[in-house]
Amino acid sequence: MPLIKTTKALEDACRRFANHAYVTVDTEFLRETTFWPKLCVIQIASDDEAVAVDGLAEGLDLTAFFDLMKNPSVMKVFHAARQDVEIIWNLDKSIPKPLFDTQVAAMVCGYGDQVSYSELVQSICKLSIDKSSRFTDWTRRPLSQAQVEYAIADVTHLRDIYKELNARLVQAHRVEWLIDEMQTLTSVSTYEQLPARAWERYKGRARKPRDLAVLMELAAWRETEAQAKDVPRSRILKDDMMIEIALAAPKDEEMLGGLRAFPRGMERSKSGADILAAVQRGLARDHKTLPKIERDSRNGNSSGAIIELMKVLLRHVAEQAGVATKMIATVDDLEAIANSDSADVPALHGWRRDLFGLKAVELKHGRLALTIENKKITTLEWQENASPSE
Repeated sequence: MPLIKTTKALEDACRRFANHAYVTVDTEFLRETTFWPKLCVIQIASDDEAVAVDGLAEGLDLTAFFDLMKNPSVMKVFHAARQDVEIIWNLDKSIPKPLFDTQVAAMVCGYGDQVSYSELVQSICKLSIDKSSRFTDWTRRPLSQAQVEYAIADVTHLRDIYKELNARLVQAHRVEWLIDEMQTLTSVSTYEQLPARAWERYKGRARKPRDLAVLMELAAWRETEAQAKDVPRSRILKDDMMIEIALAAPKDEEMLGGLRAFPRGMERSKSGADILAAVQRGLARDHKTLPKIERDSRNGNSSGAIIELMKVLLRHVAEQAGVATKMIATVDDLEAIANSDSADVPALHGWRRDLFGLKAVELKHGRLALTIENKKITTLEWQENASPSE
């Protein structure tokens, strides 16, 4: 199996790949000990060939690869593309376009939520993947022949998966559905690691404006430190500890050091001083400038039953259409629709609105009913001119 280690060999390969309508792509990376993923191997295939690129080869210039990823004439096919695209964004500040994610396409074609690559290989290619190199150390050199063969297999089978799923999308007239999904995967905002937005991962943990303000400052500080030092966030401050600090809002070293899970002695370090400074910035923030705290509507009685009915409707619609429920609507979408007919959620826009959103609103207002017929869920639409006996 070919392993590319030089810039010239990569440029020649990418020149050949650029003559094809599509290429399949995958990466092997390591991020257990770093903030930013470390690219180790790139795999690329067309109908004619498949190669692996040693991402750690000395002196290797990846410009030709990034140019191929930006070539508008070549479809880039990934499976579960987000982490692969994130790597490309981090290294080149570019995003592969046009993009086809076979995991998303499979969800549109009724394979269920987040179907794995091996499951698609089994289902479509009728093959089983050798997983012996699955947990290999991709940073060690030289790469073994088994590692290279395992890596390249990830893009060779992907060719047949792409062709099959693309054909199904065309036949079902759902190509536009996938294109709609790819907008999120190709949006810069999906990959930007902005410290000012780091708090959003934990927004459900803050119940009061003061807690939220302190959490926002702590999360931003931790994100900045982790990025600068290129270490996982937990190496700076663990999630639970950050939440505990935000809720306690300690004002001095003694209070900080007295927190149950806080590392002993850290309160007297530079990190301890930075944490206290972040807490003070949070306490000083004007609450009027803070984002609105979203209350958990599931704790209320008014919409709980509506949401449960919508879940049944969602499963019914998904089964009828052969689409994964996760593709159509999330629980958050259902809660938002229960609270507002015009909620700004994906389930009330585009194809999702036609397939499910409008029905959910009708169900909410009693203009759509759920019933069982021949042991299967079905829907009954309310007709204004129907007589009571109908």
